[in-house]
Amino acid sequence: MDAIGRETVVEESSLRLVDEFAVFGPLYLKWVRSRLQDGGTTYARMRLLGALHCKGPQIMSSISDELGVTRRNVTALVDALEEEDLVRRKPHPTDRRATVIEMTDRGERTMDRAYDEHRIAVAGLFEGLDEEERRELTRMLGVLRETLRREGICG
Repeated sequence: MDAIGRETVVEESSLRLVDEFAVFGPLYLKWVRSRLQDGGTTYARMRLLGALHCKGPQIMSSISDELGVTRRNVTALVDALEEEDLVRRKPHPTDRRATVIEMTDRGERTMDRAYDEHRIAVAGLFEGLDEEERRELTRMLGVLRETLRREGICG
């Protein structure tokens, strides 16, 4: 096979992977959301708590940007989480217009427990893979994640 033929094969296989990820990604998120709802929380709430858990206290606009949702949605989520004593609002130390959202101790404990429960529930998806396949998938996803990190995409 000449260089052009090999390049076409690589392109076709890469394009097939793009198609598979395009189908798999939304299905995976739908499946994860269903597992979260079984546990009594929503995907949006888990994402907001996860952002605070990973990055610490943040202003509402930063949370909105990170989650890719409107500020109105963030306000509604924070209202509900604050009512449950999972987060609290604090005035920004230097910007009177901004409000800082931080997790409470109860929020941290809840997030730790929910995250562990969530990981166990979602791990069931991989039961159909044997140990070697799971290791190889983990390796490949790590390579892809590193490629994205080099491209400036953090996560």
